[in-house]
Amino acid sequence: MLNNINRRKFFAGASAGAAGILMGSHLKAMAAPARERQKEENPSAKSGYDIMKDVMKYRKIDTHAHIYFTDNSPGEQLDYGERLGIEKQVISRYLDVFPGTPEQFRKYNDLTIKAIKKYPAHLLGGFVLNPAYQKESLEEIKRCSDEGMIGTGELYYQVKINDPLYFPIIEKLIDLKMIIFSHAECQLGVGGYRMKYNGNKAPNTSIPEDFVDIAKRYPEGIFQYAHIGMGGDWEYECKLFKDYPNIYVDTSGSNNAENMIDFAVELLGEDRLFYGADNSYYQSVGKILASNLTDAQKQKIFFDNYNNVLRKGGRHVD
Repeated sequence: MLNNINRRKFFAGASAGAAGILMGSHLKAMAAPARERQKEENPSAKSGYDIMKDVMKYRKIDTHAHIYFTDNSPGEQLDYGERLGIEKQVISRYLDVFPGTPEQFRKYNDLTIKAIKKYPAHLLGGFVLNPAYQKESLEEIKRCSDEGMIGTGELYYQVKINDPLYFPIIEKLIDLKMIIFSHAECQLGVGGYRMKYNGNKAPNTSIPEDFVDIAKRYPEGIFQYAHIGMGGDWEYECKLFKDYPNIYVDTSGSNNAENMIDFAVELLGEDRLFYGADNSYYQSVGKILASNLTDAQKQKIFFDNYNNVLRKGGRHVD
């Protein structure tokens, strides 16, 4: 028990040190000799705790990753993945444009398709769409499925996840046994009061109540709620989702509240968390290592839970 406490305090109290050890800017371009120097300077090594040994002992699927229209993508994402022992990253280019026309979402999906074909050993693809264009979205599901994509990428805020426009889309994804993965937010308020969404948020941003509504309508659906670690009210999210076993949460986001992972497992169970980074790579690994979970529970979150869901549609990682 004492070792667990020390480990938690190391991560929670020294996030800057962990950042430097795992994935600081100097680490990205570090040559092998420099890595050895970093190891010598690593204060955790003096305590007998080898952080990178702990990092690398778990198989990992990053269920929330992205690709961009830049020269260093997906190369940068692959580099992070290699250094942190991430076997597969489920990438998509989220549709952060309005109105999100068929031409736009096809262009975004083409970027993902190109990447997964170039790096099939490391990348899995998720497609994006806009239910406001229902016919074209259904056609895009077929096109992307035929190209080997495994489910939706991070669906964005053109349409709320529980809008009736989504119903035919969700029904098709259920038939295909695909995960329905959507962006969502849950603002923090003052003194425990959760604010209503205001003009600073897109009006169709999905919120936890929307997920509950659609999960009740489609209990056979598999819903992935994005980034409980993005800075919202993760306690409220977990409490609300407790009784809806078809809602899974991914752990991504740059926020590292000390008890977040333990609390989510306590409320949702160890089978309903998916590991994700959403570009916060070292934080995403550190927050799980810093939890009080057993090795078997951590392995479930890092790899097994998501892979078991993929297995239902025959899209799992061997």
